[in-house]
Amino acid sequence: MENDLQNLEAEIGSALAAVADTPALEAVRIKYFAKSGLITSLMEKVGQAPKEQRPVLGKQVNEFKGRVNAAFEEKKSALESKAEAAGVDETLPGRPVPAGSLHPIYAARDRAIAIFRRLGFSLAEGPDVETEHYNFDALNTPADHPARNEGDTFYLADQSLRLAADGDRDRRGRLLLRTQTSPVQIRVLEKATPPVRIIAPGRCYRRDEIDATHGIAFHQMEGLVVAEGVSLAEMKGTMELFFRELLGHDLKFRFRPHFFPFTEPSFEVDASRPGNLVKGKEWLEICGCGMVHPKVLQNAGIDPEKYTGFAFGFGIERIAMMLHHVNDLRLFTEGDARFLRQLSPAV
Repeated sequence: MENDLQNLEAEIGSALAAVADTPALEAVRIKYFAKSGLITSLMEKVGQAPKEQRPVLGKQVNEFKGRVNAAFEEKKSALESKAEAAGVDETLPGRPVPAGSLHPIYAARDRAIAIFRRLGFSLAEGPDVETEHYNFDALNTPADHPARNEGDTFYLADQSLRLAADGDRDRRGRLLLRTQTSPVQIRVLEKATPPVRIIAPGRCYRRDEIDATHGIAFHQMEGLVVAEGVSLAEMKGTMELFFRELLGHDLKFRFRPHFFPFTEPSFEVDASRPGNLVKGKEWLEICGCGMVHPKVLQNAGIDPEKYTGFAFGFGIERIAMMLHHVNDLRLFTEGDARFLRQLSPAV
């Protein structure tokens, strides 16, 4: 019994010497000093010893307990003094660290990308700073088009910048913040040989009046399909399948004839879902689309007699509005964590 006490005291001394913080000290207390600890188990052996040995063993156990309890309290006091000197109370519960989550706009973007990947589209990207050539000229936008006015487009004041991939900048016009992700389509067509089937998500910039459905910086996703025998029916079917997969099979559509310089014929797509009103209106414009204009194909070095295609583009903020029944896109960028947490709970 005396050897057991000596061994246990040495073990407790080593354990206390290795303690560096309050949680480690608590682990030692539970292992040795708690009701179910090793000290209690050793004391039970005293009651099992012969009657004539119990007084001696009891004295040895009491002396042992006094020494190890004193060592424990000394270690506890040392840790408390250290914590007070550092201004830290280790006994306080830890501060919760909130988990982050994906912003609703980027969550909507990723959902859209996943659907298009299942439809065989690949991902493409381009620079936010573009030239007039890629943003307008190559897309068959005439020089007098309103979108080219400085009142509609952000032109860069410092025209000394260079786009390394653009070669002769002077031939390609002034630099600007892209108003759409359509320039990515031209960049892809210049390098790829049809068939081409890509989507191009990214941020765009326009001098729009800021309201419930417009902003000066927004996210857009454009798509392009160019191959032999591509038809208007394929475009319509692709659009309806995608938006119903994304927003729900109860979605209603209407295709309105429109004008875009880079497509012919062109359409604007409106969508309606029961109970989803934006600014009191049932229909929300969600997409522009059309068959790729032959001049766009020619500008990219593609034979329009052999290949046809369709293109489309939509604002991701408007998709997020319909997904979450939000009637003002400005709510997404105001930075109110209470609002965002409702739409993108932490994962």
